[in-house]
Formats: sequence, C-alpha cells, structure tokens
Amino acid sequence: LSSDLYVIYPRIYRAIIEYKNLIWYNTDKSINCKNLQTNYPRHNNGSDMKLYFKQRFFSWFDSYDIFYEDGSVAYTVKGKLSWGHKLVIYDMAGRECGLVKQKVLTFLPKFELYINGGYMGCIRRRFSFIHPKYEIDFNGWKVIGNFLEWNYTITDARGYVVAAVDKELFHLTDHYAIDVANPSDALPALMFTLAIDAEKCSRG
Repeated sequence: LSSDLYVIYPRIYRAIIEYKNLIWYNTDKSINCKNLQTNYPRHNNGSDMKLYFKQRFFSWFDSYDIFYEDGSVAYTVKGKLSWGHKLVIYDMAGRECGLVKQKVLTFLPKFELYINGGYMGCIRRRFSFIHPKYEIDFNGWKVIGNFLEWNYTITDARGYVVAAVDKELFHLTDHYAIDVANPSDALPALMFTLAIDAEKCSRG
C-alpha cells in the first residue's frame, strides 16, 4: 500500500491493514484467529495497552511521565545532558529501563535505542522532499503515516499493526496516545515514538 494513501485517508488505510491481517491469519492453517486473540498478551482485562503523554514543547532537560489509560504512571522520561538528544526512560520502580540516544555527525538524524543497557535497534530519517519518512532497524518493523499531524502506525514484518500513534483527549487535555496491540512491545513502541518526537522538535 502506498504511503500517500495513509497521509490522505489514514482511517481507510488502517481498516485495509486490519482486514489484510485478518485474511492472512485466517488463511494460515497453523494459526486460529480465536486462539490468537485469547493467547495474545493483553493489559487491563484483555484490552490493548494504551500509553499517553502530554502534548508539549521539547526541552533538552525535560522530565515527564507516561501514563496508562487508568491514569497511573507507566514510565518517566528524563532528558540528559549530551551531544545530541538523550532520553532516559525509568519504570515505575525508578529503575532505568530504556535509552534513546541521538547519533551525532550523521547526514540525516539517527537515534539508537537501548533496553536495560543492551542495544535494541535504531530509527533514522530517510531523505524525502515533502513529508518526513523514517526507517526502523528492529525486527522488521516499519513506520508510516502523517508524522506532522501525529497520526502514524508501526507495523511488524508481516504488516500486522504493532502500535498506532494519534492525538487524543485524555483527562481533558491533549495527549499523544500510543495504542499497542501487545504489551510486550510497549517500551520499544514508546521509544520509537520519543525518537520521532525528538527529531521533529529539532527541526522546530
């Protein structure tokens, strides 16, 4: 599917992607859709996990919380002094669990991601004239959508939706919402979202 379709008709694009995934799982004899939904790790009594963080202006030393749908804190993000952007993610117990670090002296912006001190993958901006595009190096994931309007989707190597990012009203204020299908992908999805946010803010 063309990325132009997503930019113009994001809701239609997502519907097509979900329909394509349903067809794929139904035609694969080794997978049953009903069993997949039952066995899929879920958050909050079987629903998808949602993470929220408040719409804001980026700061090098910013510190802010990432919330679950019930308003409890899932992660805390802190900006650190570094040559380039450096964002450290802490879990609810205050332990460092993730790091988003900008790779300096590159032709186009690139961010490396680490989980629990180990290298996870990276995301880089691709060359484009009009709409910004990004390339993910992690498990075959791809990201496509309208990044300027905070409306994009991360998919896996099979085209299945990993996370959808959009703006939502949360506790009566505008927040960015990350709707994650599998809670085990929540931290990587959050880190890629933070990297895109940092890259966008660098461009003003």
